[in-house]
Amino acid sequence: MPLGISRRGFLALGGAALAAPLLSHKAFAALPTDRPLHGMSAFGDLKYPADFPHFDYASPDAPKGGTFNFSPSYWYFNQSPLTFNTLNSYALRGEAPPRMEMCFSSLMVSALDEPDAIYGEVARSVTIAPDRNSFLFRIRPEARFHDGTPIKPSDIAYSFRLLKEKGHPQLMLPLRRMAAAESDGETFKLVLDGKQSARLILQLAGFPIFSEADIEANGFERAATAPLLGSGPYKVGRVAPGQSIEYERVADFWGRDLGVNRGLYHFDRIRIEFYGDRQAAFEAFKKGDIKYREEATSRIWATGYDFPAVQEKRVVKREFSSELRPVMQAWALNQRRAQFKDMRVRQAIALCFDFEWTNRNLFFNAYARSQSPFERSDFKAEGVPSPEELVLLEPWRGKIPDAAFGEAVIQPVSNGSGRDRKLLGQAARLLKEAGWERAGALVRKDGGTLVLEIMVEDDSLARVMGPFVENLRAVGVDARIRQVDSTQYEKRQRSFDFDMVMMAASFTATPTRDEVLDSFHSDTASSEGSHNLPGTADPAVDALIDAAGAAETRAELAVALRALDRVLRARLDWIPNWFSANHKSAYWDAFGFKEPKPDYGFPVEALWWWDKAKAQAIGL
Repeated sequence: MPLGISRRGFLALGGAALAAPLLSHKAFAALPTDRPLHGMSAFGDLKYPADFPHFDYASPDAPKGGTFNFSPSYWYFNQSPLTFNTLNSYALRGEAPPRMEMCFSSLMVSALDEPDAIYGEVARSVTIAPDRNSFLFRIRPEARFHDGTPIKPSDIAYSFRLLKEKGHPQLMLPLRRMAAAESDGETFKLVLDGKQSARLILQLAGFPIFSEADIEANGFERAATAPLLGSGPYKVGRVAPGQSIEYERVADFWGRDLGVNRGLYHFDRIRIEFYGDRQAAFEAFKKGDIKYREEATSRIWATGYDFPAVQEKRVVKREFSSELRPVMQAWALNQRRAQFKDMRVRQAIALCFDFEWTNRNLFFNAYARSQSPFERSDFKAEGVPSPEELVLLEPWRGKIPDAAFGEAVIQPVSNGSGRDRKLLGQAARLLKEAGWERAGALVRKDGGTLVLEIMVEDDSLARVMGPFVENLRAVGVDARIRQVDSTQYEKRQRSFDFDMVMMAASFTATPTRDEVLDSFHSDTASSEGSHNLPGTADPAVDALIDAAGAAETRAELAVALRALDRVLRARLDWIPNWFSANHKSAYWDAFGFKEPKPDYGFPVEALWWWDKAKAQAIGL
């Protein structure tokens, strides 16, 4: 999943990837230098003027009050949907509860109706130096932490240095390009090292701000029930470790009247409940213990919503359009393990998955076949390479799969039987070509056996993987499913201790260099906690990511990412599986919200509000 790290970015994605922006100094040059700016964007175009009253998707007249309670459905960053054992979302250690980012302010926050624009929050303005490599932020004097102490420029400088040294790897990655974080009484200056796009600042400006005094007194990695001192619209309330957490709205939040916050954050409390399995969470929703649910299981979506509250129209079942940003969902085969380095082995394993049968029989035709890391976007390659793409690909001819130069690779369509003999026969031939001989199981001359352990962390995915495993066994792979608890799953994934796992992620609308680098670049292949789960380490992939980093227009960016897409799909580092075009949402009909939803985010807990009249009408 993934991703921007700003509070707005965390809420918008629910999940996906942290990133350093991807475009060059020239692309960023549309913004003037030596002049205070109220916002920045990738190409210099801002929808909102200085001193705008609120974002168009906000609801300044909505009432405050009520509780928004839900159970999370998806993994994101180091946040678990099943449990938690730390309240620090920004360190590698432990599993944090979702939405902790609402407790922190940042220099600037993103707009959900623009693909890559940010506007000042703690920062009253930002001035870009002529070399476009340093950025001077003037800090609002009214900015406060929750204990009433002011947010000083020195706190901001301290926060950046702390995250660079001790933060989660996905935060440390873009901070490698930070040369200095300096402060005086009114300003904070961030200096980059000159090797990264100036647009890196669009992501860094959304990093959380900590209190230096609080961290020095209480530590960064502290007791599981002790939160870091925040400054955002919510603060941590009641906590039942591993079971539930409440966030309480800060009535006197210092930034409540800023244009970036006015008309958002209406609920008095946001309560998150954690359940050991998805069925238990669904039963809690049916009883009304949970009021909002984003359904992650197609079987339940198709057959489970026939309980009395739905029939009585007290519960609404509805699909909301997904965001206009690239998504990927795929299995990662760990190439740090010798048996998966051969592309023929990866291709054979992919051929054993019968999407057509699975979608019809297990998913109720709820999904589309994923083919690309950039599904649902203009960055997905189609057809044969354009002349512009060939310029980037030709230097690597003979060093990347030939398939990258033809029609964009798509996964074959099965006959839907669940045991397509043609595809399984092709898989068996590929395995034999790769040196694996059938002797009961698949073995090599050195005596090694082809073992594939698929690691999952919930029952629903284990059920889906069952027929896949049977097909793998049919061609001789010693395949098995290993279900582990969420803590072990997170630890093993983070340390790359697996054969194969699944990952779902969402990139930003204008994908950023470190975001792409985090998933595909050789620099992150051995970085614990990165999203480069297969261990991709290919000079051609690195060069195409760099080409994307040098793009000067959105069109050039699209060319570079399409070329990258072709190579990634031809290499089969990631075996694409399926994706959903919409948010499958169900909720008790006690909420108000503005329509349509913004194009680049769906933070229900920030956008919606408790409607007393509706609640009374359904007996709540």
